[in-house]
Amino acid sequence: MHVGVLGGGLQGCCAALALAERGVRVTISDRNDALMTRAAVANEGKIHLGYMYAGDPTLLTARTMLRGALAFAPFFQRTIALDPKNFRLSAPAAYVVHRESQHDPAEVLGYANAVHELVQEAAANDPTAYFGIELPANLRLWSKVERDAEFEGSIAIAAVDTPEVAIQPIELANAIRAAIAANPRIDVRLRRVVQRAKQDCGTVVVTSTDGDDVGDESYDHVINALWDGRIALDGTLDIRANRPWLHRLKYGVSFRLSPGMTPPRSVTFVSGPFGEVVNYPDGLVYLTWYPECIKGISADVSPPAWDTYPAEPMRSEILQGTLNAMAEFIRPLRNLDVTSLADTSVKGGVIVAWGDTDIYDPASELHRRYEIGVKSFGNFHSVDPGKLTMAPYFANVCADRIKPRV
Repeated sequence: MHVGVLGGGLQGCCAALALAERGVRVTISDRNDALMTRAAVANEGKIHLGYMYAGDPTLLTARTMLRGALAFAPFFQRTIALDPKNFRLSAPAAYVVHRESQHDPAEVLGYANAVHELVQEAAANDPTAYFGIELPANLRLWSKVERDAEFEGSIAIAAVDTPEVAIQPIELANAIRAAIAANPRIDVRLRRVVQRAKQDCGTVVVTSTDGDDVGDESYDHVINALWDGRIALDGTLDIRANRPWLHRLKYGVSFRLSPGMTPPRSVTFVSGPFGEVVNYPDGLVYLTWYPECIKGISADVSPPAWDTYPAEPMRSEILQGTLNAMAEFIRPLRNLDVTSLADTSVKGGVIVAWGDTDIYDPASELHRRYEIGVKSFGNFHSVDPGKLTMAPYFANVCADRIKPRV
């Protein structure tokens, strides 16, 4: 059996690893010069447990995220021998209710506690599944004194600690690339732009280009993991989305503080158009904030060719604008001089989600992420992972449909 995986981001690479583990020959096609160089590494690496989605009181999003989160570390331990203890994890995130939140503190905290009950229930059979982290019995509410020490108290009106962490996405990408390069069952074809696919006599024929070279390749199965190109490729097989969607370009800012400076806490502000801080153990700090970091929205089948690394003056505007906005209420970010920061980076990626309104709208479908997953049309499988968290889980789903475990 020969399977074509279209797209060399995290979802495509995970699908290839899951199939190779089962003895399947796989070819990954990707338009870039290396695997996992765009959206897969242009994010904070949050492995969501579901606490963010107070806009979905049904808890369906939380249940979905939980399945992904608890499958994440075990998947890489199994497929590339990456011990969960070797993930470089951020400090656990506190969830902070912004004074302009779309939900009041009672709603957010009630939702967080309901999610935490699900977390404990889901992890009961394997308490170490979430990176070996010991999950607390209860979430801890911050006192007003604690909030005022870290934030401007009139803006941060409630806060609660959670066990949710982020991984270093660049380090994970490096480990995955090395494992794929060493795997004899996986062939990688870079700088290949997929144009279309068609089903033909039990196979799927994929047409792609490399410069002026146009070629067809037949596979027994194909996985469409193209991320921002998924909807367009599905359309070449007359598979049409029956609902609106948005492509959003979101940037993040990262840097290292000077020695001796107090780093900010890892926090996520909810619920609405806000952002977050991620504090990694090696001194790296990641920030993202609305509206400074959102630089493009498109409802086209294929979004524009947005830059992963913005050129000047946009780069400096995002960097300084994000710091200025967040320093207004995060005390450790005050009085930072951009020129004194080391390893500054501004990097962006595309977010693909259902719906026709942005996160500013409390009714936006961006506030719920459970209508995602794998849709199979014979031997063609289209994957909408929704969030980085879900990629290993849906890779297993794809592999189960193509070659179930005996």
